[in-house]
Amino acid sequence: MRGYKLGWLRADVLAGVSLAAVAIPEAMGYSSIAQVPLGAGLYSLILPAIVFALVGASRLMVVGADSATAALLASGIAGLGVAGLAPSTSQWLAWAGLIALITGAMLLVAWVLRLGFLGDFLSTAVLTGFLAGVGVLVVTEQVPGLLGIEHAHGTHVWGKWAYVFTHLGDVRWEATAFGGVTVAGLFLVKRLRPQLPMPILVVVGAIVAVMVFDLSSVPTIGPVDSGLPTISFPAMDQILSKTPELLTVPFGCLLVILAQSAATARSFAQRHGDRVDVNRDILGLAAANVSAAVSGTFVVNGSPTKTAVLDQQRGRSQIANVAMAVATIVVVAFASPALAHLPEAVLAGVVFVVGLELIHVGAFVSIWRIRRVEFAIAIITTGMVVGFGVLTGIVAAMVLSLLQMIHRQYRPERFVVGLSPEGEREYEAAKPGQQTLPGLIVFRYDADLFYANVGRFSDDVTALVKGAPDPVVWLVLDCSAMSDVDYSATRSLQSLIGFVHSVGARFVLAGVSPELRESLETARIMTTISADHVFPGVGTAIRAFRSEPSRSGSEPDAK
Repeated sequence: MRGYKLGWLRADVLAGVSLAAVAIPEAMGYSSIAQVPLGAGLYSLILPAIVFALVGASRLMVVGADSATAALLASGIAGLGVAGLAPSTSQWLAWAGLIALITGAMLLVAWVLRLGFLGDFLSTAVLTGFLAGVGVLVVTEQVPGLLGIEHAHGTHVWGKWAYVFTHLGDVRWEATAFGGVTVAGLFLVKRLRPQLPMPILVVVGAIVAVMVFDLSSVPTIGPVDSGLPTISFPAMDQILSKTPELLTVPFGCLLVILAQSAATARSFAQRHGDRVDVNRDILGLAAANVSAAVSGTFVVNGSPTKTAVLDQQRGRSQIANVAMAVATIVVVAFASPALAHLPEAVLAGVVFVVGLELIHVGAFVSIWRIRRVEFAIAIITTGMVVGFGVLTGIVAAMVLSLLQMIHRQYRPERFVVGLSPEGEREYEAAKPGQQTLPGLIVFRYDADLFYANVGRFSDDVTALVKGAPDPVVWLVLDCSAMSDVDYSATRSLQSLIGFVHSVGARFVLAGVSPELRESLETARIMTTISADHVFPGVGTAIRAFRSEPSRSGSEPDAK
């Protein structure tokens, strides 16, 4: 609230009310994804939003129920294997509340340890694939509701589609009409008039139609919880018996929250020139999830879609989110009886559209064009989520991200720096037979040296020296992409320097950072390299090589 201007208040309140018109139907849809009572989704927009507004750092980020964490929650609770536990019951919600409490505790630990950087370990490609997989699961779950047929509980995604196709004779066309109008209306308005709060218009219109025309044949969602929420947690003996399985679910939620919330807060803060404080936002999310656990709802997350709506409505601060919470309180207190008349197909249509929007086809196309390896990773992540569930998918996503990072360090780009006739640098893939100038090889290695890649590094340098067209006089290592070497790398580097010296060449360093120099000095490597063979950059090193009395002046100057 620092620097808040009174003139913003009206815009914030209007933006918050407009946001509520979109967020309330979506939150009920997320309840459907999480398989908790529908009222729990509405509660996610009240106390958690207010608590984050008081504690978090982001001026705009909207906190509430989210499709990815809701899907993760549903699959995780189902995977616990608790006897007699059924979706959309108070017992199911009790486990959801416990998971929110544990997630909040984990976020608190992440804040204390300043672990906001963990969200960076999920690459954009992995997140794209993960969300697409969640989208496929969400869409699959809503198709029966759109058609007015029973759900095939407990089967795999392929089984659910097979169930739909084998029960097309049971389709209730009046429900399908409501679902079709909902989906078509949401897509058309988003394309033609995105500023209209179409979700609430569809919901209100459907409720009015059912009540006015007495459409008793249309399946509706039934009574929605109102008033103060009921707070309960599972029995302690159940918790202790399921502790190992239980902890994996909030850990998955933690990873999704860290990655998605950090990206959301950063993108909108940068857009408006605001300060970014990811760790303070983690504290706000920890408090929001604890408040969710004690207010009858489930895991909450920073929502990029709702934050985008708030930004479009010209919201300026968290006052807008408080206004959204107040509007939701009014709905819970006074509109719950009317919500009971909402057709199931309309709610399924809202969630169906949310699921489709998680499948960013354009992002896949962009990844394909820029980097095929990351496209494959995105596809694999999607397949893992669809084939093995959300929880397995998020673990696989993190493993893939780590493997991708390790692969880049293990097999980084390696170049021999050449010179054009005009003296411009040219970077060519390092292969035996290449040299920068007769007697000079400038080798660039785009990674830190550590135990896993130093062997390949030494092999590359040895092959270049042995395969050079002219006897090597200087071997210049371009260190501008290096910042550190570990113990194993220093031992191998000592041996490599000895080899270069044994063939009558000099081992030269260029572009050494202060951090790298400190590591090399600690390992006593700098004692094996002459002080006048350490240069601030490659250009300086090449000019020094050419200026030696034995060199001719015919080579082009390095720029």
